[in-house]
Amino acid sequence: MSTFLSTWVGLGDEAHLAVTVAGDAAEAASGLTEGLVRDQVASRIAVGDPTLWGPESVAEASIRLGWVNLPQSSRALVAELEDLYADTRGEGMNRIVLAGMGGSSLGPEVICATYGVPLVTLDSTDPDQVRAALTGDLERTLLVVSSKSGSTVETDSQRRVFESAFEESGLDPRKHIVVVTDPESPLHHAAKQAGYRAVFLADPHVGGRFSVLSAYGLVPSALAGVPVAELLDEADAVADSLAEDHAANPAIVLGAAMAGSSRSYLVFSDHNSGLVGLADWAEQLIAESTGKDGVGVVPVVAEADAPDATVAGAIDTRLVPLDFDGEPEGHSIWVAGTLGGQFLLWEYATCIAGRVLDINPFDQPDVEAAKVAARGLLDSLPEPERPALVDDGIEMWGSEGLLDGSTNLEDALGAIKAAVPADGYLAVMAYLNRESLPDLPAIRRALAADVARPVTFGWGPRFLHSTGQLHKGGAPVGAFLQITGTFADDMEIPGQPFTFGQLVNAQAVGDALVLMNHHRPVLRLNASSPSDVTRMISALGG
Repeated sequence: MSTFLSTWVGLGDEAHLAVTVAGDAAEAASGLTEGLVRDQVASRIAVGDPTLWGPESVAEASIRLGWVNLPQSSRALVAELEDLYADTRGEGMNRIVLAGMGGSSLGPEVICATYGVPLVTLDSTDPDQVRAALTGDLERTLLVVSSKSGSTVETDSQRRVFESAFEESGLDPRKHIVVVTDPESPLHHAAKQAGYRAVFLADPHVGGRFSVLSAYGLVPSALAGVPVAELLDEADAVADSLAEDHAANPAIVLGAAMAGSSRSYLVFSDHNSGLVGLADWAEQLIAESTGKDGVGVVPVVAEADAPDATVAGAIDTRLVPLDFDGEPEGHSIWVAGTLGGQFLLWEYATCIAGRVLDINPFDQPDVEAAKVAARGLLDSLPEPERPALVDDGIEMWGSEGLLDGSTNLEDALGAIKAAVPADGYLAVMAYLNRESLPDLPAIRRALAADVARPVTFGWGPRFLHSTGQLHKGGAPVGAFLQITGTFADDMEIPGQPFTFGQLVNAQAVGDALVLMNHHRPVLRLNASSPSDVTRMISALGG
């Protein structure tokens, strides 16, 4: 079995990145590398050539390649962030809350977790999770509001409720709120009018999922206490190598292995890499970038030795430490590296995968559909649709024909499991408070063993900004299990005609409707009490 190893050395003999591929992944890399080198794909990405992904992609790609320069351009932020950190800490503000979604929250979450510094990530509209973020000491709290578009409904709602809470506590919101957004966005204008403490304007030529080394990733991380210059140093140390048209370029090898094989599932597991949550960040980058036009690479964040890694069509993708000297077997991709280096590596590789798949890696044509559906439900706030089935407090709805013949929860779960195609996957989407249900993702492994197919797990509504694109735009091989709850005490959103409970419900129902319109099998389970969630977990094998 062929194996391809690529290691990049930074200073002296210190490795910064290593990619090892085996089996079908190695065959794909070997077969495609020569052409990618000949076409100068890596160097053309580095200089921002928007023609790499075809004429229909030029308009979008021409305004989305600014990320390649971030290891250098973002250094302008460092001194200002150091000063703001010193000022806010001097005033006792040492509790950082990040209000953001998708790429705006996943990047800082990985950075802070890896460095071991606390960050409260508020990327939900679940009333209980919002309320929990508000219960901390507001006098010590600095809120970072992060939104590229400046109109993200979740982030706007979170900003409103925090601003109101600061005022009710006798605190000046202007001193406690920092904004990160694109120039001239609605949030930019609102921040200027409000006079918030600081406004950081990000490069508008960087898409959200490629923004981890921009202000979106660095501002909340730096204010939480991360020495972000180290990340930029790590990325800069490998930037020239990733831009080189050479068969040993790890980005070329990784991108070709990801997209060139007939195996379309990347089953990620972390084997003591030390980079906490990197797989979650890579998941949103790969899924949203490649899942469109009926194709896509399906990333699955799993546990070590998860059953998904050995099913047909899967590549065992492991994150390992740089000093690991093992050699993979089977169909595998093993990746090691510094955190900043890996951020840049996966971004390059994902763009190269887009070239291999002949898709535009920078658009997200199906993400907006769920937002439109949710907005429509919020505008009219219709009466809730009667469930198709109720089993002792658990309400159930299904796509057309799915629940025919079902009489209880077990029947309904059997129906959605049976709906997973032989070459497909099951996606579990939980619109609940992830802070209070840390064990819920454990159902993923049990379901994977049960259906003998890959299973993904996503917290709603944050996944709508990333893997939601793959669900609707990728290959039509997914089946979808949605878990919601209506037991939390609701919360008003200042200045809005809807509540957080109504918002999260509209997001879940809207997404289910869009999936059904795409002819995907969908089962929605709604818990009426916390004990119903416990029962669901038990029924799902958790």
